[in-house]
Amino acid sequence: MMLPAWSSGAAMTSIHSWFATVRRRLLPSHLDEQAPPFWSLFYLLFLFVNWAEQPLRVWLAPTLLSIAIFLPLYFRAFHHKGARRFAHVAAIAALGFAMAPINSCAHTYLIYAASSLPFCGLLLRQSIATIFGVLVLYSLELYYVGYPPKYALFVAIITGVIAVAVCAANHYHREKHLRQAELKLSHDEVRRLAALAERERIGRDLHDLLGHTLSLITLKSELAMKLFERDPQAARREIAEVERVARDALAQVRRAVSGIRAAGLAAELASARLLLESSDVRLDYRLGEAALPPEVETVFALTVREAVTNIQRHAQAMSVRVDLAVHGGEARLSIEDDGRGGAIEPGNGLTGMRERLHALGGRLEIQSRAGQGTRLVAALPLPEAWLPAVPIGAALR
Repeated sequence: MMLPAWSSGAAMTSIHSWFATVRRRLLPSHLDEQAPPFWSLFYLLFLFVNWAEQPLRVWLAPTLLSIAIFLPLYFRAFHHKGARRFAHVAAIAALGFAMAPINSCAHTYLIYAASSLPFCGLLLRQSIATIFGVLVLYSLELYYVGYPPKYALFVAIITGVIAVAVCAANHYHREKHLRQAELKLSHDEVRRLAALAERERIGRDLHDLLGHTLSLITLKSELAMKLFERDPQAARREIAEVERVARDALAQVRRAVSGIRAAGLAAELASARLLLESSDVRLDYRLGEAALPPEVETVFALTVREAVTNIQRHAQAMSVRVDLAVHGGEARLSIEDDGRGGAIEPGNGLTGMRERLHALGGRLEIQSRAGQGTRLVAALPLPEAWLPAVPIGAALR
């Protein structure tokens, strides 16, 4: 008997593709990768509990109809904010009031409405006040449609606790998301301003350097041309002087360009300080007397970014120290924190960090003991042409 050419992997891929298509159609792009809006729909099952033990023919059809009305309101609310979203939230709450005489668990709709209040532009205290006002009216409705007073009070208390908890959680989630967005903008601005300041400095240095040097080369070249017929020895001396000035200018231009390349690491460290200080973590860093090839500095800048991100998320540290120095023909970047330490699970960030270092012949060393923090050392060999020390920074505190 031949089995159809269909594997579980293909089935999962097909289901995932279908779910992704549905998600794109129902949710705005900024929520496209989030599952909670769909998982939250499982709470609709509470509508079928029927605590009041009403006949099925009384509550089932209206409940299914209310769900059919609820779903468009629920998904459309994600596409709006402010007053328009509040209108969708109010409509969901109205469903709860309309279903209260028919379904004993209609307060489920009130909880859905409460969960959306923080996204309507309300402050937390305004949202909580709105929840309590709605629950007072809902309790009165339950009492007047014939539910026992104790049941009405019980429903109000349970609904109030859950609604306030969900509302507060969403409020703090939204605030955290906004702070993260502001922090990212701050990081981007720090990098942009650092790069702009460095370009302006290098522009001024190159202007002053090349303006003077090229003028000097021009004058000495003209003098050599005039002396060429009358005094060849003097002309030869002037040409030699032109060569010396040109070589000095070339060396100075190289040092200036190395300053441009060093700006990437300096900007990354400035951004790292901003990130850590937002979490009350102190960052000290020291850039030794060394020049770095651009590819080496790029890898070190990315290493700093990944390491600092991990520290901010997982280390629970109070302080971080970053040191850069050259020892025995290799550049070493050390990043040390005083966090909780312990076993480190290899993730995509750590794997990418190690692969970038290995691609340039470098290595990554990690020392981490529980309760004693973590020390990360990234080492890369330097070409001989880069071994003469050229300052790229100074101790910063």
